[in-house]
Amino acid sequence: MTLFLCGDVMLGRGIDQILAHPSDPALHEGYVHDARGYLALAERASGPIPRKVAADYVWGEALAQWRARRPALRIINLETSITRYERAWPKGINYRMNPANVDVLAAAGIDCCELANNHVLDWGYQGLAQTLAVLRAAKIAVAGAGERLAAAQAPAVLPLPHGRRLLVFAAATDDAGVPADWAAEATRGGVWRLPDLSAQTVAHISTELARHRREGDLVVFSLHWGGNWGYEIAAAQRAFAHALVDEAGVHLLHGHSSHHPKAVEVHHGHLVLYGCGDFLNDYEGIGGHEAFRGELGLMYFPQLETAHGRLCELALVPTHVRAFRIQQATPQDRRWLLDAMRREYGRMGCDIQENPDGTWALVW
Repeated sequence: MTLFLCGDVMLGRGIDQILAHPSDPALHEGYVHDARGYLALAERASGPIPRKVAADYVWGEALAQWRARRPALRIINLETSITRYERAWPKGINYRMNPANVDVLAAAGIDCCELANNHVLDWGYQGLAQTLAVLRAAKIAVAGAGERLAAAQAPAVLPLPHGRRLLVFAAATDDAGVPADWAAEATRGGVWRLPDLSAQTVAHISTELARHRREGDLVVFSLHWGGNWGYEIAAAQRAFAHALVDEAGVHLLHGHSSHHPKAVEVHHGHLVLYGCGDFLNDYEGIGGHEAFRGELGLMYFPQLETAHGRLCELALVPTHVRAFRIQQATPQDRRWLLDAMRREYGRMGCDIQENPDGTWALVW
């Protein structure tokens, strides 16, 4: 069974302004007060960007890859509130997309949006409630956020062939910028926010997974954790990832938060993605952190053995965000990213094999 996974997908702010139904562009940031300012920065860097674009415009090259590889399920971390609610959470940066633009997700055939992240409540609890309602109306499953703690901890249940199921759980940590007030409670909505990476937290996750899984289920655990920049994988993160596989029975760990791809590991046959980078954002033309090449990303196509969830192969497709659209990475960009990933993957006992078509395959 082949899945599609990627890093953070940000459809708000500048990107929302080029869609068919842009939101009010007013922002509450310290330096930029109008979302169209991010569009201007991107056009200064890349040239004119069309407005009122078709629903599939932003996905660009990804559309061809999905058609060619035909993943059974497409799963993203959606770092954008989908709401018309006007009161922003006072945190400095707030992403939202007009609900009328939800067809952008439909055009990509997205099956599940992981919502346990540091932007889904950017427009408050009311914004979260509308986000959940819009996605459910569009028949897109959600994980990691809900009207109550039980809903936030419950998985998205996605059907697989032959009566099997894929369960997607999603959680976040405070070091990814998730405010404490966003933690879902028994009588209040929010996200599944983990208190720490301790053995006690692993035990709690194990209990929650056991509550929902049945024999034959495959389990993906989405984790929004760590800072935005830097390649280091903390020892505590690695130990936590291993414990989720060994003790909680997670088959694949989908990590994200970093604005650039980080290392991957195969632990006891199971794929651990420590940080998938940004897949789509409006950072084009913004200075700072150029050394990490955050505009370069990866499409992850893991193929799992259905009986035990072990990794059979991982195909990687390098991408480049330009003109607010997923595009093919140039040969020079592929070479830069390949060198960086080989360095980081090597720390985890993995390597990358280049394919004639410019895509890559994980070697472990």
